[in-house]
Amino acid sequence: MAPWISNLLAGYLLLMCVIAFCAMGIDKRRSIRRAWRIPEKWLFLWALLGGGVGGTLGMFVFHHKTRHWYFRYGFPLIAIAQLALAAWLFSKSQILH
Repeated sequence: MAPWISNLLAGYLLLMCVIAFCAMGIDKRRSIRRAWRIPEKWLFLWALLGGGVGGTLGMFVFHHKTRHWYFRYGFPLIAIAQLALAAWLFSKSQILH
């Protein structure tokens, strides 16, 4: 994999992690204030699109959605799968160079 592709992928994953992390914090604040909430499907979508680590960190930092089994187990599983895929891609790019 070309270095610029690796950098682009890393930047994308970082952006998605920041979005997922911030979304968990925003949704927690809105839940406390009983305001309009971010739909759970959007939280999962951001996690699935590369923000698994950020979503998982946000869930535990903000103590948000930790009672729902599908968040408590789903987000960490998504994060582990994404980290494994990123490690595999990184190892392949190092072999080629």
